[in-house]
Amino acid sequence: MSDKKFKLALCQIETLSEKTATLDKAERMVREAAEAGANVAALPEMFACPYARGYFDAFAEPADGDTVRRMSCWAREYGVYLIGGTIPERDGEKLYNTCFVFDRQGAVVARHRKTHLFDVDIAGGIRFRESDYFAPGDDICVFDTEYGVMGAAVCFDMRFPELIRAMAKRGAETILVPAQFNTTTGPAHWELIVRMRAVDNEVFFAAVSAARSKDFKYQCWGHSTVAGPFGDVLATCDETEQTVFCDIDLAEVDRVRRQLPTFLRLREDLYPVAK
Repeated sequence: MSDKKFKLALCQIETLSEKTATLDKAERMVREAAEAGANVAALPEMFACPYARGYFDAFAEPADGDTVRRMSCWAREYGVYLIGGTIPERDGEKLYNTCFVFDRQGAVVARHRKTHLFDVDIAGGIRFRESDYFAPGDDICVFDTEYGVMGAAVCFDMRFPELIRAMAKRGAETILVPAQFNTTTGPAHWELIVRMRAVDNEVFFAAVSAARSKDFKYQCWGHSTVAGPFGDVLATCDETEQTVFCDIDLAEVDRVRRQLPTFLRLREDLYPVAK
């Protein structure tokens, strides 16, 4: 039997060029979130690695590297489920953009390697090819907690409703997405996608961004946001470093699905969904 209510913290950290300093700051934010009553804390995509081509290889670590070990300690010491943003994970000759998830005892309970890589060339905006550096993952990430089933995806993944729908079909009622939209796509699509993925599946959908930094060429949008199963924005912020808190009541998922049962009326005889 899962607990229907919990407090979620989205730690919108400003990444520094020095990894250890960023990790120390991330620990402080997780600790302060736990002290404020958070049961679940989430960090952004590449939270301890500047999001730029010159850093990915230099900051890469294996799955048992220092960053994962430190996050495990934070989860255990502060008693939270930790969605550990992402790190550039080295596995043999390949790099992955990987999110590790930790339970309250510090055990890794899930790992999601970013499935859809950010390859874009927007006229007058941004050009970037994540596939020049990373290999794609091939999993659908859901995991059990005492607060129900949750799902994790990474940034560009949230543009693909099929992936998020598959998580919801596997029982996820809360979906968490470490991300770094930029100042071109952020104002156009960030809140829109967060709200639509929540509405599509009648779930709680939380996207946690890094804070914007003047020190790097890549300017992320910030605005970490939580939307509820009716599509309403429950918590959000600006682009600066801060922690966003949101009280989650999973009974709202049941209530919305009873009143507006779109998720419960899927025509899988016409459009089967991965399970």
